[in-house]
Amino acid sequence: MSLTSGRPPSPQQRTALASAAAAGFLVLVKLVAGLVSGSLGLIAEAAHSATDFGAALLTFFAIRVADRPADRGHPYGHRKAEHLAALGEGGFLIVVSGVIIVESIGRITGSQSHHVETNWWVFAVIGVVLVVDSTRTLISWRAARAYSSAALGANALHFASDFAGTLAVLVGLLMVRAGVADADSIAALVVAVLVIGAAITLIRSNVGSLMDQAPAALVERAKEAINEVIPSVEIQRLRVRQAGGVTFIDGVLEVEADAPVQQGHELADRVEAALQSRIPGSDVTIHIEPREGSELRERVSGAALSASHVREVHNVRIVSVDGRSELSLHVKLPAGQSLEEAHAAIDEVEAAIRAAAPELDGVHVHIEPLQPSLQSPVMAREESAELHGAVAKIVVDLTGRQPVALRVHREPRGIVALVTVALDGGQTLAQAHSTATTIEAAIRDYDDEIVDVVVHTEPSAPVKSG
Repeated sequence: MSLTSGRPPSPQQRTALASAAAAGFLVLVKLVAGLVSGSLGLIAEAAHSATDFGAALLTFFAIRVADRPADRGHPYGHRKAEHLAALGEGGFLIVVSGVIIVESIGRITGSQSHHVETNWWVFAVIGVVLVVDSTRTLISWRAARAYSSAALGANALHFASDFAGTLAVLVGLLMVRAGVADADSIAALVVAVLVIGAAITLIRSNVGSLMDQAPAALVERAKEAINEVIPSVEIQRLRVRQAGGVTFIDGVLEVEADAPVQQGHELADRVEAALQSRIPGSDVTIHIEPREGSELRERVSGAALSASHVREVHNVRIVSVDGRSELSLHVKLPAGQSLEEAHAAIDEVEAAIRAAAPELDGVHVHIEPLQPSLQSPVMAREESAELHGAVAKIVVDLTGRQPVALRVHREPRGIVALVTVALDGGQTLAQAHSTATTIEAAIRDYDDEIVDVVVHTEPSAPVKSG
């Protein structure tokens, strides 16, 4: 696997490579100094830096994977690779720290003989190490904040623990020089404990991300943004998770069952915009569901739509006032009708409602003209044969049959696909709806410019025998 894979490295990747180079240099310097001087503290720091060297390389490749765009097999992208790298890094640190603790205890208890040199060059090496540690900690921390990278944040945390560990080793060697023989082993023990504490914190935070733990603060912020757009909205579901510095939000909101489709679409757009404004860089998907209405509401809406010239019914309200059931609703009629014609149509609506729902004590109808834009055809043009073929292939892959009918055209708002598919006539309506939903999602995922997909299902013709 090449380091670049045909693409120039990103700033995050360059930072990870620089960290790997710095860690490799520190491994060599600390190990040589530790072996020559006999300092367990320096050897412990060399081991620590060795894990950082491997982890920094792992971070580079993890970021390389995380930078890949979403694909059909990974619709949410590959950003969790960063959390896996950070998790592996934490595991490495705990294992190495355990070995150092055992060695330190052996020296302190006297079961292992040792001698530590404290020549001037040992302290010069430590000075160089402190400079490198502080520099790479600062660089990784700035990059982690700039790019919201969990893996680079893990590196910054470890480099900071390296700096603290090296200070402990410096103090230990100064005390050895002053006559405290076990000070170096104690310093090594301190380094190991520091590393284990940092590793546990690192593992805990990244396990939360890998398990899609909902960040409580972001969930509350998302709810506030939704309530600003629709103060009385009923949130049926709201899920928030983070991966590789990106926040994913998906929610299902309930609106009145008779709300126009366009109104629901515009509402979803407004909510998504509010969430992206409140949580910058978030990936938001909002789905609008009709609020479950009573059987009475359904009867009323159906009766109103059965009347002549009625094009749309919405804002159906049924309230109880002093024991009386009062109905109010909005009805849209052709804008060109005269008031007299409209009044006759409403009389028909009221008669149909009273026949369908005799238990109602009062019926109040508000008349609205159907907007001319909704009556006039939208200008559109047919899309390319390539896109047409791609949509047809999706249908074949999911149903095993060519689409019965397929139109893919471009409107001012974007690309619209109109698909008719044939399914087994013996399956239930729920199964057919599930298949249609799957087809719709697959077609939408194929091209970001596809704004609407209408899937019509019909029973396939029975296979004739002989």
